[in-house]
Amino acid sequence: MQRSVVVVAILSFAAAGAGLAQTTLMPYYSAPYRAFWQHEFGGTVSFPDGGTGFEGLYGFGTGRIDIGLRGGIYDPGALGDAEFIAGVQGRGMFLQHSEEFPLDGSLVVGVGTVGFDSFQFPAGVSFGRRVDIENSEVSIVPYGQPTLILVASDVDTDVIFTLGLGADFRVSRVLDLRLGVGFGDVEGVSVSAVWVH
Repeated sequence: MQRSVVVVAILSFAAAGAGLAQTTLMPYYSAPYRAFWQHEFGGTVSFPDGGTGFEGLYGFGTGRIDIGLRGGIYDPGALGDAEFIAGVQGRGMFLQHSEEFPLDGSLVVGVGTVGFDSFQFPAGVSFGRRVDIENSEVSIVPYGQPTLILVASDVDTDVIFTLGLGADFRVSRVLDLRLGVGFGDVEGVSVSAVWVH
């Protein structure tokens, strides 16, 4: 039974990818589990393809499922005018690490928009695991998140791929610092400060 779970997780990782934060096409990624007990809020600065994105975020949840809301502005720089970006994402943990498989995994889905000209529908999985620093409140969650995203507009529909590598740093009981790096069709770097409760 456990082997079949591992096989499904690996196949999902290879074929589906994860799509928590690509609802707004920014290179922000999410660990396989939440860092908060009741809710979180914070901000992200992203640097995709020469532009800059500024987003606020709020997350809440219960049990194994949580919901995240994002919204802000994307300024493409010399390439065009700034646009409104927004998205909602859902995450549910389906795999806990074991002797057979060393990572935790979550199933994720989302929907978002860039300037209401296009809509993004990411879906997939995220794999990682928390590393606690001995005799400290500090912990690190490194993770990988391949992502397939359906992008639909009134002109065209396309499927794009990005691989996100990230790390969430718990620096105190109430503060997370998060770093994400995107490769593929959504490239760039994001940095976040998030207050957790």
